Amino acid sequence: MIRRFSLTVNTCAFIRLICCLASLVTFASAAEARRPRVTGIAHAAFYVDDMKEAVAFYTEFLGYEVPYTLPLPSGGELVWIKINDRQSVELFPGAAVAKGSDRLSHIAIETDDADAMRLYLQAKGFKVPEKTPVGKSGNKNFTISDPDGNRVEIVEYLPTGWTAREIGKFQSGPRVSTKLRHVGVKVGDLDSAMAFYGEVLGFKEIYRQSADGNVLSWVNMQAPDGDEYIEFMLYDQAPGAPQLLSMHHICLEVEDILQTHRVLQGRPLPKSCKHPTGMKLGKNGRWQINCFDPDGSRVEVMEPDTFNGEPIPPSPAPPPGTKARVKT
Repeated sequence: MIRRFSLTVNTCAFIRLICCLASLVTFASAAEARRPRVTGIAHAAFYVDDMKEAVAFYTEFLGYEVPYTLPLPSGGELVWIKINDRQSVELFPGAAVAKGSDRLSHIAIETDDADAMRLYLQAKGFKVPEKTPVGKSGNKNFTISDPDGNRVEIVEYLPTGWTAREIGKFQSGPRVSTKLRHVGVKVGDLDSAMAFYGEVLGFKEIYRQSADGNVLSWVNMQAPDGDEYIEFMLYDQAPGAPQLLSMHHICLEVEDILQTHRVLQGRPLPKSCKHPTGMKLGKNGRWQINCFDPDGSRVEVMEPDTFNGEPIPPSPAPPPGTKARVKT
């Protein structure tokens, strides 16, 4: 009887130990899989065929400055265009891609903990580096792809990086805007994009609209810990390069579109650039102007509020291809 009792006690103690270890493992896994903050849009990066013309567009026409450049092993330089202390546009030499192809290289979202984001994405099944790299600009960053193949860079600004080094500098130019409000990317499968940006990265939908009232055209997804957003540019049939030049865009926010229009009319536009559109009222009820860099990539300039201060209701239209799928 005594031996049997001892065995029972030892067995129970062993079971409790196993349960305790299992709980610790579960707790550790949960901690590793916690998503860190996503504070907004860090930058958008484009390929340009003529770097001199592209830089002239952003500096002489839009009024920005170049805080630094980086020589590339493949030739040419990576050029940064500073929008504000935490947002920029990156320009890559176009020799890296076929002439006339899509100009978007990638978009970048900012986090306050790139290491935690890497572990979180790894726990979600994404392929990530074994360690979080520090780029030549001194910031932590790594890249993943969304369901549509758009490259999404994860960036954490370090105190020793170039971004922090130039805080308060290179902002004396006559900038047309001090805010990069959103970036646009192509999206063919809305559900998959929602799962990636919404469920995984924490972005939340704030608006959706249709260009013709019949089919949904775009969906706006706001960063979970900031006010900037990614605009899903929806499609059914795979878009060609001309369509992608419009889909893949950045949006600069301005308080007074009329004043901005007058300013831009008085600035030199590189000869290779298509002329900006006139002021127009978008389907979202906001005044806007579309500008185009020398390669045709669209730069939208837009007011933050609707023309009359009243919200425009979101569109109930279905995503592209929905009706066709329902019929079959």
